[in-house]
Amino acid sequence: QVQLLESGGDSLQAGGSLRLSCASSGATCINFSQGWFRQAPGNKREGVAALDGAGSTRYADSVKGRFTISRDNAKNTLFLQMNSLKPEDTAMYYCAARGIQWVSRPLEKDEYTYWGQGTQVTVSS
Repeated sequence: QVQLLESGGDSLQAGGSLRLSCASSGATCINFSQGWFRQAPGNKREGVAALDGAGSTRYADSVKGRFTISRDNAKNTLFLQMNSLKPEDTAMYYCAARGIQWVSRPLEKDEYTYWGQGTQVTVSS
């Protein structure tokens, strides 16, 4: 069983930067498909960024050029570097994983098996 624990959420002004972390335990996620999702109140959970077991990345159009997903294999930790933050980025951010190297729809929540509890990001104008 994989456990995921997010951290790094905060409240900040628009234009700022933040790095979210997702520490994995219970299994080594080096070859897993992993992703970051977010959910604002009243909205569906949406995919933000994904990283497959081969290192390929995928981003939602709304965050391209501003967010970067990466993984530290030695620390079994997934990151999301968020720059040029906007008020519309405000949401609970979740880390997700699935124990296979590649998924066909990496930004779809139904593709993932394991989820963290989330970390809140609030961006004010």
